[in-house]
Amino acid sequence: MIEVAIPTLRLVQNKPMQATAKEIGSELRQLANPEDAAVLQRFFKTGKGDYGEGDVFLGIRVPQTRRLARRFRGTGLPEMLALLQSEYHEARLLALLMMVDLFQPSEPRQQEEIYRAYLANTARINNWDLVDSSAHKIVGPWLLDRSHAPLFRLAKSSNLWERRIGLLATFHFIALGRFDTSLAIADLLLDDPHDLIHKAVGWMLREIGKRNLAAEEAFLTPRYPHMPRTMLRYAIEKFPETKRQDYLKGKI
Repeated sequence: MIEVAIPTLRLVQNKPMQATAKEIGSELRQLANPEDAAVLQRFFKTGKGDYGEGDVFLGIRVPQTRRLARRFRGTGLPEMLALLQSEYHEARLLALLMMVDLFQPSEPRQQEEIYRAYLANTARINNWDLVDSSAHKIVGPWLLDRSHAPLFRLAKSSNLWERRIGLLATFHFIALGRFDTSLAIADLLLDDPHDLIHKAVGWMLREIGKRNLAAEEAFLTPRYPHMPRTMLRYAIEKFPETKRQDYLKGKI
């Protein structure tokens, strides 16, 4: 087979540009690094039976992907959604970063379109970094002053990534000092079987504690003896060492 080089897209006067999903995909493939891809596929657990089973990496580092998101800022939502269907992890991450970038300055009508498109494509948001870079910047802001029922539906999903989206979206609320929904979803997920949910719940509890330690401890005190150990460790990571040890030893 004769390989034909695809010209790299260039900016004109450093202005954001519009591109098709096909053009962006070609740009990404030119940045591929097989050695980095092998490292990333191990890091994101893509082996058989792992949480990222079957995911495919090009070997593109996140700073490069973020630069591309800025370059292609003029691209429309349909092309972003087409890019989100890619087999390549970095292409899906780029699509989500572009959606986040489009969401923030948009009018409510377009924000709703992005939000709905996001939730319609959760099957493509299928690793923790994809969730963590987008849920609290699209789903959280849209639902801030609307019904939080979609978050509880996500948190009850059989899909690991939807459960993580439901929780991580509330990071936006936490940053604004609004903890009730985060705590309620954390309570729902206390018995979750997956380590990635244990870590996420502990992380959100820790973030609440940074802002209101009493609120975090009011949640922890009746629950910590039964919490998964990883969840507890994440939640109390920033506690004074004496108090942290008391929680770990069951002396609270």
